[in-house]
Amino acid sequence: MFEIKVDRIHSIVDFVLEGRVRLEEMENFVSELRKACEGLQGREIKIKADVRGFRPMSPEVAERIRAVQEFGLELGVMRVAEIIESDIVALQLNRVARESGTDKVLRRFWDEDAAHEWLLHGDPE
Repeated sequence: MFEIKVDRIHSIVDFVLEGRVRLEEMENFVSELRKACEGLQGREIKIKADVRGFRPMSPEVAERIRAVQEFGLELGVMRVAEIIESDIVALQLNRVARESGTDKVLRRFWDEDAAHEWLLHGDPE
């Protein structure tokens, strides 16, 4: 299951991924996420990814995530905040982020408010 929202004022694409996502559902998610990011093209795009309920993924699903992360970086994604609970999912997403280059703009959070603050303001000077 997934849900995507766009905050046009702050250029934030906010999504939730839950459960064990099948390849077909991941392809739908990737398509919707691409559209959301394209709608903010030319701005400093920020992503809030709530993957607390996401379950370990197949290699095919991981490949789709890697590809959409690369696409996001090409469009101008400046920050990615992941809200995560599972160590196994974190390890899988670490590998995918390294492969896509997203690890350079990624920060992990346990708290949704802290993630949102970082997306808006970045690191303190």
